[in-house]
Amino acid sequence: MAFDYFVVLAEMRTGSNLLESNLNAFAGVECHGELFNPAFIGNAGRMDYAGISFARREADPWALLNAVRAGGGRMVGFRLFHDHDPRIWDHVLDDRACAKIVLTRNPLDSYVSRKIAAATGQWRLGDVKTRKSGKATFDAAEFESFVRRLQETQAQIQKRLQTTGQTAFYIGYDDLNDIAVLNGLVRWLGVPSRITDLPRALKKQNPEPLEQKLTNPEDLRPGLARLDRFDLGRTPNFEPRRGPMLDAARGGLRAPLLFLPIRGGPEETVIDWLAALDGARPGDLPGGFDAARLTEWRRAHPGFRSFAVLRDPLARAHHAFQTRVLSGAIPPVREHMARLFGATLPEPGTPLSAEDHRAAFKAFLRFAHASLSGQTGLQPWPIWATQSALLDGYAQVITPDALLREDRLAEDLAWLAARVGIAKPVPFAPATAPALEDVADAEARALCRAAYARDYEAFGFD
Repeated sequence: MAFDYFVVLAEMRTGSNLLESNLNAFAGVECHGELFNPAFIGNAGRMDYAGISFARREADPWALLNAVRAGGGRMVGFRLFHDHDPRIWDHVLDDRACAKIVLTRNPLDSYVSRKIAAATGQWRLGDVKTRKSGKATFDAAEFESFVRRLQETQAQIQKRLQTTGQTAFYIGYDDLNDIAVLNGLVRWLGVPSRITDLPRALKKQNPEPLEQKLTNPEDLRPGLARLDRFDLGRTPNFEPRRGPMLDAARGGLRAPLLFLPIRGGPEETVIDWLAALDGARPGDLPGGFDAARLTEWRRAHPGFRSFAVLRDPLARAHHAFQTRVLSGAIPPVREHMARLFGATLPEPGTPLSAEDHRAAFKAFLRFAHASLSGQTGLQPWPIWATQSALLDGYAQVITPDALLREDRLAEDLAWLAARVGIAKPVPFAPATAPALEDVADAEARALCRAAYARDYEAFGFD
């Protein structure tokens, strides 16, 4: 593919200055530095570039981007870090005409190099006679945070490239002086020139072994042992991403409260309470929202509070099983339970013995686990999806101000009403929940924890 310009996606102390210097050694290539650094333009201390002032760049970054892109037949580019102008960051990731060069370095080397540079004030070295020596102090918690942020940035880049059908040229710090790799990079950019010698304008600042750069090398190994390099502690999540269920939300007529229901929770009783606050019927409450209508409701209710209600995963799963599976409301689930897990289900409405009810409920929990793990052709419906996934869907448009718990909902709703100036709200009348002791033995609880591990971990359910 022919590119119009390029961007070097890098971070501080990954070698981006060196890469820029080497790229500028090629005829027809010009890298313009950190054009969108929040403190300067191009290089430290410079406040204007290509006729664009700092103030104008802040107001209109596209003016600078377009001025630089007018390269007169050259392949032009710039360096971009995660904390540079987010408008340009989003633009270049989606722009197929922009070649992405992703520069990486061993995170520990970057971390130590950055701390030494901050201590000495020397961020680049052109003459070894002016080199300032220094040491860094290793802080395990600080390094963990540093690595986590790097990983998040790299994951963001990868995801955006994947979802837009693009690829990037990845280059590591150790390859920055490899002429063959550099020639390959420029060939990938579509530039015909090649080099046979490297420029020597920049020098490596801290060539010593890592331990010699630290004031506390004895803390390095214990600190690194804290890191989970392979993310072994992660709870696997194969559940499909969901959109926001705005059509399920209900707002008050006059009360500035917005309820974001989680399917399988105490939805009807909360809607009844919200309607009673205004002396209205549940059907009179504003609902059926899309993004535009929700914006209108928000503007009409300044100071509003939004909330969702969490239900214990076991109680929620049993509610879905009773109201949607045993009732026959979702035939495909009954078919999957019978075919995959040998469940014997009676005709809807037929009573079950305690033993048969317990066995069928366990089959549903096994089905839910398989569905949430992507092991069935039937994707999770909201009624048995995780509460975490449903909240993630809402968060694309609105994040609830409060996550309430069903087991103390009367107290929490009264508190929430008081927060919006309703001093004496109507009392909340919870529905009578069936006892789970007869149907939820130790095996059923273990099956539920396996199926809904994401919710147990995210919300601390016991």
